[in-house]
Amino acid sequence: QVQLVESGGGLVQAGGSLRLSCAASGSTFSLNVGGWFRQAPGKEREFVSAISWSGGRTIEAASVKGRFIISRDNAKNTVYLQMNSLIPEDTAVYYCAAKSSGTLYSGGAWDYWGQGTQVTVSS
Repeated sequence: QVQLVESGGGLVQAGGSLRLSCAASGSTFSLNVGGWFRQAPGKEREFVSAISWSGGRTIEAASVKGRFIISRDNAKNTVYLQMNSLIPEDTAVYYCAAKSSGTLYSGGAWDYWGQGTQVTVSS
């Protein structure tokens, strides 16, 4: 089993930055992809960005491309999401997730989820 704990959310003005952290514990050796999703009020959960656990390749949603950067520190079993140039539409609960099957691009299931952290961007 793997446990994921997010931190770093909060309230920020439009144009500002925040960095989210996701610390993994447990059977982290089984993980091959880490990622971030978000869910705004009244909307479905959507994919934000993901990173391969070993090679560091990344993908991101078009809505955050050029503004958000995902990274990982294998020594700390932690995945980060650096969010820059935040806009009110980025307001959501952000969830860290991980999977141990499939690839960065397809396949497998997001088996592990964190509890979520609130990000609020004021205009």
